[in-house]
Amino acid sequence: MLGRAGALSAARWRGGAGTGTGTGIGIDLRAALRSGGNLLFALFVAAVLAFTLLAAVHSPDDPLLHPSSHQLTAFLTSATSNSTFLADDSVLRTGEDFAAAIGANSSDAAAAAAEATVVAEAVPFIKLEDVATKEESSGAERAVTVDTDASSDAGAAAEENPIVEAVSCDTEAPVDCTGDKDLFNLLMRTAIEKFSDLHFYRFGRPVAVPGSPMECDLAWRFRPAEDTNGRTTYYKDYRRFTLTRDVNTCNLVVGNVGEYHSGTGAKRSGRRKGKKGKKGKREAPVTDFVPAKTQMRLDENAANADTTAASEPELVVGEAVNDNLPVVESESEFSRGKYLIYMGGGERCKSMNHYVWGFLCALGEAQYLNRTLVMDLNVCLNSRYTSSGKDEERDFRLYFDFEHLKQSASVIDQRQFWTDWGKWHKKDRLKNHYTEDIKVTPMQLRDVKDTLIMRKFGNVEPDNFWSRVCEGETEAVIKRPWYLLWKSRRLMEIVSAISSRMDWDFDSVHVVRGEKAQNKQLWPNLDRDTSPDSLLTTLNDKVGAGRHLYIATNEPDKSFFDPMKGKYRTHFLDDFKDLWDENSEWYTETKELSNGNAVEFDGYMRVAVDTEVFLRGKRKLETFSDLTRDCKNGVNTCPASS
Repeated sequence: MLGRAGALSAARWRGGAGTGTGTGIGIDLRAALRSGGNLLFALFVAAVLAFTLLAAVHSPDDPLLHPSSHQLTAFLTSATSNSTFLADDSVLRTGEDFAAAIGANSSDAAAAAAEATVVAEAVPFIKLEDVATKEESSGAERAVTVDTDASSDAGAAAEENPIVEAVSCDTEAPVDCTGDKDLFNLLMRTAIEKFSDLHFYRFGRPVAVPGSPMECDLAWRFRPAEDTNGRTTYYKDYRRFTLTRDVNTCNLVVGNVGEYHSGTGAKRSGRRKGKKGKKGKREAPVTDFVPAKTQMRLDENAANADTTAASEPELVVGEAVNDNLPVVESESEFSRGKYLIYMGGGERCKSMNHYVWGFLCALGEAQYLNRTLVMDLNVCLNSRYTSSGKDEERDFRLYFDFEHLKQSASVIDQRQFWTDWGKWHKKDRLKNHYTEDIKVTPMQLRDVKDTLIMRKFGNVEPDNFWSRVCEGETEAVIKRPWYLLWKSRRLMEIVSAISSRMDWDFDSVHVVRGEKAQNKQLWPNLDRDTSPDSLLTTLNDKVGAGRHLYIATNEPDKSFFDPMKGKYRTHFLDDFKDLWDENSEWYTETKELSNGNAVEFDGYMRVAVDTEVFLRGKRKLETFSDLTRDCKNGVNTCPASS
């Protein structure tokens, strides 16, 4: 019975046997299913067509497909982008002097260059239209004032009194340097107009000159307008302005602007900070003139000072240098600290390049281990740099910016450390972890809890070189912090003075002669190509006649270049030796730094300054790329691409 019922149902489903009503229902159901399937398929086809059309006409906002887009531009110029996309034309803070040491290992050179590259945000500079003229309202919101460069009690007194305009028509009446805003604007406009090759970023309030009623001293912060070094170095100058009054209008007129650093009254003796005002902002006395956009940034930095990490110190050549040794304030602070020290080693009395390569390895390991580096500030200067021809002890601070180093990294002087260690290590049960040479890697020392890790280096070279610590597997872990090592600002002050005497408007040429010019086998053309006649021919279409031409050279006889004086205003390093003689500021400061002992302006300092001045030329010509066909390292050593 059940079998017949099943067969009957199947027949009805197929539209076979059964009543007429059953057949109609089967046909309708089958048609409905077919129609529904067709409808769904049609919808699917329509969706595919719509998606295809949309994809065909849509223009995706992909920065990689739009080379001119701001997204790609921002990516390629950002400090965090892959350095492969950046043209590396930067110069290390330690200068080209270390190129030989870096070049010994191409991978180290690439890493060092990448670490040293800093893409700085553009800072607005003061333009002539930012400074109000006498006819313009003093309330125009073109610029604001902020204290960073106050220098005298007279300036401080002016902060409490309103600025008033000079109303006297007495042509002999003393000028009000600190209180006359129109005079301030006049001095700023004069400086901007006179030094058109500079960009000004800050003006200090004018300072009266004692005994000179018609003179004012003015300081400013600047950078060369055509600074192609890619470095965020600022310079400070202060000059004396001599004023007169127009007999017809009684208006003040600038009669003369003094030489570089002639305005000693505006020289700041040290850094001053304003007091904190509402909401933690640092409200400084009104003394300086800066662009409004710069002040907005200063306000933002002050507002975020308590919540953000300290920014990198900026290099300002000409500011007072504070390279006093850091001191541990208390026994508890010393005992809580963790330290790393390198003892002995083959770096002593080697070239400065060799020393720096090893020192940066030690500094890199200290940072990796999160420890304070105990450093010996006594540097053995190799005999190649001294006039005596013997190795001599020198102070680290004579060559490098110790103020920047101690602000940016954790370091302590070795003598101070051992004094504190002797007082407290037994009392506080401080432990010392000892290791020899490079037998233990920094990675193996990561978990050491002892207060002091001491690496003791033996006498066998090259295993006693500090730099060996950062080789092998360690090379991928320890990065040499090149950005922490800058040239001494005292040396950079000499560079700034030399450039200023040429109005920052000069070209430079590096002429290598000496032993290489005499060696005809390795450099067959160098002597001829660097002769005055050849130089005049080479420079003819590159450097305009009458231009300042700075010649950085190792040629001892500077009269060799006399034939060039007829066409160019030639300058050499020794032309500016008054900047380091017994009457110079550099001599006085370095003598004080060396406990009253006179300091020689040695060979390494000469090379450092010579190189830095050369790099500041508007047009720079190198010996082995612009003057001669010879290879830098001798015959058949030129790169294949040259």
